[in-house]
Amino acid sequence: MNALYQLPQPHEANLPDVHSPATAAQVLAVFFRLSAEWGLTAAEEQTLLGVGRTTLFAWKAGRVRAGLEGHTLERLSYLLRIYAALEILLPVPERARAWLRRSNSAPLFGGGTALARMLGGQVGDLMVVAAYLDAQRGGDFA
Repeated sequence: MNALYQLPQPHEANLPDVHSPATAAQVLAVFFRLSAEWGLTAAEEQTLLGVGRTTLFAWKAGRVRAGLEGHTLERLSYLLRIYAALEILLPVPERARAWLRRSNSAPLFGGGTALARMLGGQVGDLMVVAAYLDAQRGGDFA
């Protein structure tokens, strides 16, 4: 195949290797800052990331020995998307945090909170909250 049509490799394009421990540590650091801003408990973090307690606390202590698995990357992508949408819709952190924990009459939430929906344990729970917020802000990241 002609070199013109070949995609550059991550090292050739100066892109980070998303499967490296160093990149995983950076992404997790962002998540833990987001978690602190949202006032999440360790149990909530564990559910949102879909990992066990030992893994969660190792990551919180900065012990990231491997890249992140696909399901964790997918969860993180939705969580960051939710955060970004809330930053646009409710740029005051206290308001965003309150929205996550306030009863919501939208059919998606059925009178419960967005955080309760996100804590359903399935990747799809994160996906639908992200899509809802994207629709509310009139955009679409997908």
